[in-house]
Amino acid sequence: MDNFERRRFGEIDFVGDLGIIALQSCKDFGSKLDAHIKRFRRKEGLPCPDTFMIDASEIRFSNGEGKTILNDTARGKDIYLICDVGNYSCTYNLLGHENRMGPDEHFQDIKRAVSAIGGKAARINVLMPMLYASRQDRNKGRESLDCALGLRELESLGVKDIITFDVHNPSVQNAVPLMSFENLYATYEIVKNFIEEESEIISDKENFLIISPDLGGMERAIYYSTVMEIDVGMFYKRRDYSRVVDGRNPIVQHEYLGRDVAGKNIIIIDDMISTGESVLEIIQDLKKRGAAKVFVVCTFALFTKGTAAYQEMYDKGLLTKVYSTNLTYVPEEIINKPWFKHVDMSPFAAEVINHLNMNRSIEPILDATGRLEKHLMELWKHDEQLKL
Repeated sequence: MDNFERRRFGEIDFVGDLGIIALQSCKDFGSKLDAHIKRFRRKEGLPCPDTFMIDASEIRFSNGEGKTILNDTARGKDIYLICDVGNYSCTYNLLGHENRMGPDEHFQDIKRAVSAIGGKAARINVLMPMLYASRQDRNKGRESLDCALGLRELESLGVKDIITFDVHNPSVQNAVPLMSFENLYATYEIVKNFIEEESEIISDKENFLIISPDLGGMERAIYYSTVMEIDVGMFYKRRDYSRVVDGRNPIVQHEYLGRDVAGKNIIIIDDMISTGESVLEIIQDLKKRGAAKVFVVCTFALFTKGTAAYQEMYDKGLLTKVYSTNLTYVPEEIINKPWFKHVDMSPFAAEVINHLNMNRSIEPILDATGRLEKHLMELWKHDEQLKL
């Protein structure tokens, strides 16, 4: 059993004094976590410092090498190290040229920060909202297993807990069976925002459908369908397995399986928008079949090929809105677009960290079903009263 230093306050068994290290990629998100946790602690009447943040400097040399320096002590603390490996807005000078940081460089900075702690912390937890290399979770021949290798590296450095969201393939945690691995979901926050924004539409359950863009996303779509009491359908991606384009087998055609979509409002549920081409093709297909409003809901919105095609879809009346989270970087110009809704996940992430630091179970706050059913019942009850 790990011999953590524990500090008691009343009936609360703290793992150690809380410390948050937000790397360059997550400074704003880290500040929000800090503010929420202080609010939680003060509400319970618990001792609370001015800040839980531990200042860290990420240094880059002109040849691309780097190092991390902690400017505050981490000794004896329960550390939560936060990094957004998808934040491409972070740049540094490389041989006289501005260079954008990619996931590999962000992940290297996580290891540097753990190294800088030097084993002095009571416990080190890594909050990586979008799991590093999560789409390289299995090999189909002679190819790398980057995600599993990354997790093993963190384990060997002394990291005790990985906290992440909506992992592409949750079974990747089998690479580190002795390390705590919390795979969280943004379902409650996204659906809550959707209910608040689209209350008139969601009340008409008979004319609503949940759609999964592929077979792999059916479990996620069925969960949304069950909670919202809305029917579900799916698209099957028929691929050309004889060739590889940009690292993947190109999609030949999307085959739809489900009830008639004519006149129905649609929510397409996915874990991430990468290039977004697949989702755009599905939107066009649905509109050809007579669908009414089409919404897209995802945990991570990357838009790796830009948003021009999404803007065009919106202008033509094909796309209604995209709902996504702030768990990974989204440029300000996208956040401000009329067809995009940014869902803030910092209160939920802060609540998880607060519970873990106080050695409490996080199971109650992970139960999105009960809370969502309560919101929906209130909405439907309100609608019935209006009809009367």
